[in-house]
Amino acid sequence: MEESSIRPAPGEGAARPGLRIGELSRRVGITPDVLRAWERRYGVLRPHRSRSGQRLYTEADEESVRRMLGHMEGGYSAAVAARLATASPAAPPAAAPAPAGDLAALAGELHAALDGFDEAAAEAALDRLVATFALDTVLRDAILPLLADIGERWARGTITVGQEHFATAVIAGRLHALGRARDAGLGPRAVLACPSDERHELGLLCFGLALRGRGWRVCYLGADTPTTAIEGVAEQLDADLVVIGAVRAEPLVGVADPLAALAAARHVCVGGRGASAALAARLGAEALPEDPIAAADLVSTRRNP
Repeated sequence: MEESSIRPAPGEGAARPGLRIGELSRRVGITPDVLRAWERRYGVLRPHRSRSGQRLYTEADEESVRRMLGHMEGGYSAAVAARLATASPAAPPAAAPAPAGDLAALAGELHAALDGFDEAAAEAALDRLVATFALDTVLRDAILPLLADIGERWARGTITVGQEHFATAVIAGRLHALGRARDAGLGPRAVLACPSDERHELGLLCFGLALRGRGWRVCYLGADTPTTAIEGVAEQLDADLVVIGAVRAEPLVGVADPLAALAAARHVCVGGRGASAALAARLGAEALPEDPIAAADLVSTRRNP
């Protein structure tokens, strides 16, 4: 037996067996510091103590950690993954879930959960969508229509600012999680960003996921990025493509001159509702379709006809 496995000491024959945290760390591939943090913050681990006061972890603790890791690999945050990992498997759902293959019904569940500030139900619906359908399908037929509907209802005043912010935060969190390892592989490299004063990034996030699915390596800089930073990263990575996303024209107009200088040196595309063909021409950039999936198809087809 390895040194880190605890053998009952003489006189402790009735003590429950267990593992020291070092051995648990080796088994699950997570550092002891992270395991202690998960135990403290989320209650994922429930060690018992030997008579000498040593914390000992059980197979149940190991299984809880593995379940949590599995949920995190599916795109859940650590907090939500911990909650799912420690939830009672016997707890019945509040309502009968939609059939796994019914995209419209699952999208409806997601919509209702977001309107009701039910993060766990929203994450569950997202998890089932991603597990059942191709990512392009989820983005095109569930996420993007939902975001458009939320924007329209917010503009009409039929949902609150709180509902809009909550829904955006949950969707953005999952999209960011799905985008992990965006820069892996050997494909062409793209730098994606929103210009200064543009904070609406969800369309660009969807585009980045679709582009990654077509073999690109994606460096995602996100919302409100100065043009000098975009230029510096593109130069450092020798990017094949720079894509600027904006839902309003004003942020693009505000940095028109530096963007034009960047477009003179590199292949630059602009996309989103704020990027008209006329504005793209003024910048010397290529205008992309407003649909992020169609935009990813376009740039990929032109790269590899």
